[in-house]
Amino acid sequence: QVQLVESGGGLVQAGGSLRLSCAASGRTFSSYAMGWFRQAPGKEREFVAAISWSGGNTAYADSVKGRFTISRDNVKNTVYLQMSSLKPEDTAVYYCAADPYRSGSDIRYDYNYWGQGTQVTVSS
Repeated sequence: QVQLVESGGGLVQAGGSLRLSCAASGRTFSSYAMGWFRQAPGKEREFVAAISWSGGNTAYADSVKGRFTISRDNVKNTVYLQMSSLKPEDTAVYYCAADPYRSGSDIRYDYNYWGQGTQVTVSS
């Protein structure tokens, strides 16, 4: 079992940067792949980025590739999402999620544990 708490969201102008954090409880965090997803109003929750348990493998949605970077610190039990060159279309609630079984899936239903989300709003 793992509990996830996101932080770092806020309001930023287009072109700006934010870093999201997801703090995890539980001793097994380092064995879980982690993902970031986002959900805009009226839209489905979509994949943003994922990272394997070791941090050696990462994956990104095409829409954020080159602008966002996922990383993790298994000592601090935290996963990060560094977001740069933000666009108004990045506005959404961002969720982190944990997957005990895979190396970093882009499918939301593969993730067993979810945080409560943090709002990111990008103004034009």
